[in-house]
Amino acid sequence: MKRLAKAFGPMVLSFIIYITFSGSVSAYDLVSGVIVALVVGLLVANIVVSKPSKLLQVWRLAWLIAYSIYYFFIAEVKAHLDVMHRILHPKMPINPGIVRVPYSVETDYAMTTVANSITNTPGTVVVDLDPSRRTYYVHWIYIRDLTPAGAKKHISETFEKYARKIFD
Repeated sequence: MKRLAKAFGPMVLSFIIYITFSGSVSAYDLVSGVIVALVVGLLVANIVVSKPSKLLQVWRLAWLIAYSIYYFFIAEVKAHLDVMHRILHPKMPINPGIVRVPYSVETDYAMTTVANSITNTPGTVVVDLDPSRRTYYVHWIYIRDLTPAGAKKHISETFEKYARKIFD
């Protein structure tokens, strides 16, 4: 029963992905989607879910939706506009380098979410991660602050706020 509880989240996610990519809600696709979701959910349940009770906390879903809106419509747009400005500016104002960015999230999922958010945002790329020092090493197109605390404020602070509420 515990494995089935752990499998619930991956099953729902797998079903949604299956139906989205099939582009159909015919009886065949619904049945196929349920079968695929059951198999995938049961196969990965013990690998990807450690605390199934977190899946039932609706406020985590609300924070995930809020994070998605922030990330896609605010962070990404601002970063793209900043990089476009740097590319189109006659003097191409860049000050690249690698900075240390400490992190304070606890779970691997939160840590990965923050690292992916940094990397997928134009102008920054996580090039290394040191879990023992709880630090990302980030290549930044325009260094505004070399101090770890300052770099965190500019690069990852907001991402961490959302990741902590969703995963920790």
